[in-house]
Amino acid sequence: MAEQVETARRAPLTRDRVLRAAVALADQTGIESLSMRNLAQDLGVVPMALYKHVANKDELLDGMIDMVVGEIDPPAAGDWKQAIRRRVLSARQMLLRHPWASLAIESRTMATPAVLAYLDSTVGVLRAGGFSTDLAHHVMHALGSRVLGFSQELFDASRQAGRSGATVPEAPADLPPEVAARFPNLAAVATAASHDGDSVVGPGCDDQFEFEFALDLLLDGIERLHRDGWTSHRTG
Repeated sequence: MAEQVETARRAPLTRDRVLRAAVALADQTGIESLSMRNLAQDLGVVPMALYKHVANKDELLDGMIDMVVGEIDPPAAGDWKQAIRRRVLSARQMLLRHPWASLAIESRTMATPAVLAYLDSTVGVLRAGGFSTDLAHHVMHALGSRVLGFSQELFDASRQAGRSGATVPEAPADLPPEVAARFPNLAAVATAASHDGDSVVGPGCDDQFEFEFALDLLLDGIERLHRDGWTSHRTG
């Protein structure tokens, strides 16, 4: 094993190898701890060697995003609704493998080429399904970040803390008795939830179930609008 590791460290440095190592490092330690210096150390090279393949940290992040977005399943032929659903859930699985990716995607001022290609092909699925450009435009707005496999939850403490380091409010399921008595509706829905100890929504919520529930609500509504020939242009 030690010889294999050493052989890998002596392999020629390429852009692909740099990006794969950066993705692996971010998967292990989080995007916040990723730096050109510790990436170089992981690869067994001096930091300056990396700059032959990525100009700076921003280019490194863009390349990492494109690499993981490339893991999303390509569009499937057939019914638009099932094709979109499968692809969005594939995007979600990608994010579960790479928990840092959603914040990295959000942090970019411009979408990377792979993200643009993914969004373009998603619109292509809608248009191939007979959607007008008008309806496809509004569908993409409605899906928002969900089309990339994530959404901003009301009680996602990890994302809020990751942005600011500030203390965030507890989720409804954590409400102390006196607060639950003051906000009985929140307390009621919190105790009615399925259990998922690793949920970002809050204790008691099943992330995958909630994600698919909202996605299916959107797709069912979109299907109805498409069937009814909906348009955003006002008449009368």
